[in-house]
Amino acid sequence: MERMNWMKNGLIVRRSLVYPLYLCSALFAHAQDFVWTPSLQRTYADLNSGKTNLPLTETPANGLSILVADYADMVTLLASDNRAAFVRLQPREATRLTQLSQLDKTSPYSRFAQAEVRLHWAFMKLKFGNELSACWDIIGAYKLLAANQTQFPAFLPNAKSLGALHVLIGSVPEKYSWVPRLLGLRGDVAGGLREIDQAAQDPIVGLEARLINLLIRAYITRFSATDETALQRLVADNPDNLLVTFFAATTHMKNGQSERALTLLLHRPGLSPTPGTAYLNLPIIENLLGDIYLQKGQYPDALAHYSRFLANQQGVNFLKDSYYKQFLCYYLAGNATQGKPLIEQVLRVGQQVVESDKAAQRWAETYVQKGQSPNQPVLLRARLACDGGYTDQALTLLQSYTESSFSLPIERAEWAYRMGRIEQRRNQPDRAIPYLERALLLSTPNQLGFGATASLQLGYLFRQKGQRQQARFYFDKALHYKNHEYKNSVDNKAQAALNELGIPN
Repeated sequence: MERMNWMKNGLIVRRSLVYPLYLCSALFAHAQDFVWTPSLQRTYADLNSGKTNLPLTETPANGLSILVADYADMVTLLASDNRAAFVRLQPREATRLTQLSQLDKTSPYSRFAQAEVRLHWAFMKLKFGNELSACWDIIGAYKLLAANQTQFPAFLPNAKSLGALHVLIGSVPEKYSWVPRLLGLRGDVAGGLREIDQAAQDPIVGLEARLINLLIRAYITRFSATDETALQRLVADNPDNLLVTFFAATTHMKNGQSERALTLLLHRPGLSPTPGTAYLNLPIIENLLGDIYLQKGQYPDALAHYSRFLANQQGVNFLKDSYYKQFLCYYLAGNATQGKPLIEQVLRVGQQVVESDKAAQRWAETYVQKGQSPNQPVLLRARLACDGGYTDQALTLLQSYTESSFSLPIERAEWAYRMGRIEQRRNQPDRAIPYLERALLLSTPNQLGFGATASLQLGYLFRQKGQRQQARFYFDKALHYKNHEYKNSVDNKAQAALNELGIPN
């Protein structure tokens, strides 16, 4: 979840944006403590669109001014990946929490704003590797939101953030589930999604809630045809919103629809400058474009986009990934010798926080220690094409091979897995299942990562067929694979699926 930004909200003052006044007397008693001024509304809307021409003056006497200023810091830091700026700005968390704690405690925005500030900094701390402090912020935010929900059950902004936490906690793998229980945190994937759906009706937080809902379904649960329709509508409703475009593109790529993602990214807001309007600089978009052209086998274009990403990236994430994929451009074009210095860069730069960097590091280490067999290029091309949804191309690459064409156990397992995923993406579940079961069988003796990913996909396929016990068996099996580079995401998805099946963690 490392590319995810969650947006914030508040109290409405214009008739066109009237928010139900559930606690009129309390709100009027301290009307100036949490006020959406016209300027704050514009700034908040611009931040949610990824715009940067923001006249923002932080006013400690107005809790919503503090909240919007904090949100602006989060958006800027997550976009830039700048660790030095994070270290410089981090003391603002304590200052703002102190300021908010001194404002009207009878307002539903009191606890909510404090929780949101904690969540902002939790996301940033996770991004910059401060996991322990981030966990304490998440715990603190959860307790504030839960208490607020009890006191103000009709306050929709609370449902957005509490619902998201219920989903995230509900997808914690079973072996770690004792931690949230010990701390009094409750997870519930289906319930959390219902809460987010409720918040989507709010005139201010509705956009954020819709986006959170879709991202959860894309990255944690399962993306359906209904979700695809909702995503397309979200993009159509927000043509000038860079963040919606960005998240829609990453969601399309996650679901094997890279051609749709490419169209969005090549026509994203901000490419044709409008006087008085500027957008965030998101270097990661160049990395995404590189991925799409690599999937298509257009290696010079991919190299150019990865180079632009590396030239503009201020942080340490996705460096290993980009150098590794630059090497693949040479390797798959038959010029491995020319690309060899890039493998050395993979081993030297960046860090291993995001899964793509972990995968790049592991691949580079294996390549340096053992080299690659002659069959690796065809498996790599097929994987990349399938990942992008170019299944005809992937099938053409692999259909002339059989399992016996490969001598190494890991390559046999990968061939079976790739064939299964191709058929799955082609909506041929009965053809996909035997291949994925074979990949699982071949992966079991050595606990290969293909076993975990094959188990997860088998769980989805049997759930799609209505065979809940079989689905449960495979989701549970996915959780028991150790030490593979995609363990975090596979475990989260498998546990979320079990939770949705009514099997709590």
